Amino acid sequence: MQTDPPLGPADKLIAAETSPPPPAPDQRPPGRQPRRATARFMLSHPLHILSLGFGSGLSPIAPGTIGTLFAWASFAVLSRHLTVIEWAVLIVVGFFGGIAVCGFTAKKLGTDDPSPVVWDEIIAFWLVLLMVTPVTLTGQFWAFIVFRFFDMVKPPPIGYFDRRLKGGFGIMFDDLVAAFFTLLVIALWRMSV
Repeated sequence: MQTDPPLGPADKLIAAETSPPPPAPDQRPPGRQPRRATARFMLSHPLHILSLGFGSGLSPIAPGTIGTLFAWASFAVLSRHLTVIEWAVLIVVGFFGGIAVCGFTAKKLGTDDPSPVVWDEIIAFWLVLLMVTPVTLTGQFWAFIVFRFFDMVKPPPIGYFDRRLKGGFGIMFDDLVAAFFTLLVIALWRMSV
């Protein structure tokens, strides 16, 4: 049996350049890659339909923004039929139910906070719209812009909660904090006018 001669410095350099890099510590093993959210995936379970915002989270571009637009449109439609108390109940139930629903879908997708899961944006933006009502369409537009800023940029402490809290509660809670800061900005703006 023949053995290979020991590698010299040049051979080690060549081997290092040609061998694949070690996997990053946060990468999953090959069989455990995150699933892609598709229409087929969404329709495979009723909870996925809810967590993916009735399909709005399937947008290939900015699913969080599309989910928030869906929240805005559905708020306009549902407001014709729901009282403030009914809205409050819907939002509270939607938040606590969303912890389980979003956690379930995230687990099935194989990632902590998948961008197609937009139920968190829907509930948080419904809360913003409920709290700023009555407001003009222009006021709702600015609420949308401010909310999307806080949800996408995640300035402190939103980013802190986004990184620290995992599972369904983490998915829902950082958007609730973004809604709080949106309402704070709107309140400060209203006080200054």
